[in-house]
Amino acid sequence: MASTVTAAEVSKNFGAYQDAAVREPVVITKNGRPRTVLMAYEDFVRLSKRDRRVQRTIDLRDAEIAAVEAAEMTPDPDQVGASAKQTAG
Repeated sequence: MASTVTAAEVSKNFGAYQDAAVREPVVITKNGRPRTVLMAYEDFVRLSKRDRRVQRTIDLRDAEIAAVEAAEMTPDPDQVGASAKQTAG
């Protein structure tokens, strides 16, 4: 679970929040809204590698191509991941 702090608080106690970010992400807010996240370098590297996974369209099965062609946009971003998991299953 991430902790949440204001940018002003991080500015005053950066070292403490830098240490805390090694244990769990620290969400930094500005004007009451989440703006950035301070996290361990190892977590950043892991997430960066994950984003670089690619799949060639030539390797897709017919059912996967049909699912992509039939897909419709949803305003709920959480549904995007759920739809992909259902198609892969």
